[in-house]
Amino acid sequence: MTDVNTRNRRSAPTRRRIVRAAHELFAVRGYAGTTFQEVADTAGVSVQTVYFHYGNKSQLLKHVVDVASAGDDEPVPLLERPWFTELRALADPREAIVRWVHASGIIFDRVAAILAVVRDAASGDAEMAEQWRVNAEQRRTAHNTFVGILAGLGALRPGLDQERATDVTVGLLSPDLFLVLQRECGWDTARWEEWAADQLAHALLNG
Repeated sequence: MTDVNTRNRRSAPTRRRIVRAAHELFAVRGYAGTTFQEVADTAGVSVQTVYFHYGNKSQLLKHVVDVASAGDDEPVPLLERPWFTELRALADPREAIVRWVHASGIIFDRVAAILAVVRDAASGDAEMAEQWRVNAEQRRTAHNTFVGILAGLGALRPGLDQERATDVTVGLLSPDLFLVLQRECGWDTARWEEWAADQLAHALLNG
């Protein structure tokens, strides 16, 4: 077991270089336009090394999405991170929304462009279609957990149940909408955060 752990630690920097290179290439060239050879060349490793660690392009893109979503390659789920524990403890629902939106903005800065690659590839690739489904399900689960915090505070507006409130949150905090406002309207992340927090508070809160 010690030998395995030692090998994993030694190979971690190589995996990070591969993931960084793949992220850059996927974001610019898309899924179909990125090859393992280009990833290897950009990462400064052999193409055999890329295949050894990731096997195929869909597995590589999945790992790129996972790392971009979390911000690192540590095996700690998003909703078990310290910042979310702090958010759970808040008593002010508006402050909770501001923090949730801020965290979403940080994540979207890393992952929104890569999620668009998965979305675009999904129509012609079964593995990418499944990846898009899983990513969408994960986003909904995260937003539903957050909305549950607001519901626990008694903060949801009358007549708005948790499922509908989650629908609204999924829509407003969509990575697609984030990219539209960023790329087509020229918004920076700070402007998006201010707008999204205002819209979410207006749509969900009871006062």
